[in-house]
Amino acid sequence: MALEMESALKQVSGVECSSIASGIKNNGALDLSLIFLSKGSTTAAVFTQNVFCAAPVLVAKNHLSSDVRALLINSGNANAGTGEKGLDHTFKSCEIIANEIAIDPQQVLPFSTGVIGQLLPIEPFEKNSTFLVKKLAAANMNQVARGILTTDLVEKSHSISFEVNGKKVTLTGIAKGSGMIRPDMATMLSFIFTDIGASQEELQDCLSLSVNQSFNRITVDGDTSTNDACTLSATNQSGVQLRDCLKDFQIALNELTKTLAHMIVRDGEGATKFVEIRTSGLDTDEDCLKVAYTVAHSPLVKTALFASDANWGRILAAVGRSKVNGLVIENINIYLNNLPIITAGELDKQYTEEAGSVEMSKSEIVIRIEMGKSSSSESVWTTDLSYDYVKINAEYRT
Repeated sequence: MALEMESALKQVSGVECSSIASGIKNNGALDLSLIFLSKGSTTAAVFTQNVFCAAPVLVAKNHLSSDVRALLINSGNANAGTGEKGLDHTFKSCEIIANEIAIDPQQVLPFSTGVIGQLLPIEPFEKNSTFLVKKLAAANMNQVARGILTTDLVEKSHSISFEVNGKKVTLTGIAKGSGMIRPDMATMLSFIFTDIGASQEELQDCLSLSVNQSFNRITVDGDTSTNDACTLSATNQSGVQLRDCLKDFQIALNELTKTLAHMIVRDGEGATKFVEIRTSGLDTDEDCLKVAYTVAHSPLVKTALFASDANWGRILAAVGRSKVNGLVIENINIYLNNLPIITAGELDKQYTEEAGSVEMSKSEIVIRIEMGKSSSSESVWTTDLSYDYVKINAEYRT
């Protein structure tokens, strides 16, 4: 199968969308978006594992079992930690949009992102619902990609297509996320659309597998949001059924989610470097993943990355405190890109600080950690930790 990576965001037949500035954000930016799905579409989703999930997550989980026809997304307000009133406003927003497009409120999935602890105002929905519906068009996905952003510096969108017996299948996805990034199910917010035909169960299986290999392998700061969600909607417009090309579809979906996940890391708040932590050799992939996350979450490792300081002792110390079985110092080899730093648990005899500094000064770095001879391996993608990260988050509500 040949995947076609599209340079421009491709329309998916059966998907219309719009985005407007409703006043939820105080800077006049796009902040209220609607995505309308053609009749016969199916939608799967994964949500945050944060126990204190936001009102829209609770409502969306409840509505997912319905015949989903619309996604309603606001940015600038997370509507999290807002109690019963927050739930009431979320239900009300679904009702308002449902009345405008003549569907049931349960067919609307709501999503919110922004400041936690502030009640989502209902007035922007009441005042703008007619205009939002009137603006629906197939060509507006780029507007939605902008409308869902918060502290992001760039839009995150990508399209992939492949052919099945001469018929093209298209996948298009958008995402937002820059800080509070350590997905524990999916990611910040991501919405993926395809024109294939599929049951919700089929989509759910594909999405869960894909998310686990992409959005669940990124971290900027180790924080899991109250509002994370990722959806996959299929419109059944291509004339191709998922069961007839499951392997090819999974490959395409995996590539799409991985691309979006990497975009999120590259746009991490204050980030100056894109870093892969690649681990191998322990008894299980799970153990390798635990080590990778321990290194990726270390403030000392992340600040050394920002300073381009090849402080290998911080990496070695993080590996040693990762609380996994089977760690033996003599089995540890650590590389910066292809430069050996630690060999058999000791500083490599050919290593020099000058060579280490050259590798650490690069904008893309792979920290490779070998811990044994088994075939198990994992990768996590992360960033450095800069002055700007502190500044952005210190001033987030000011």
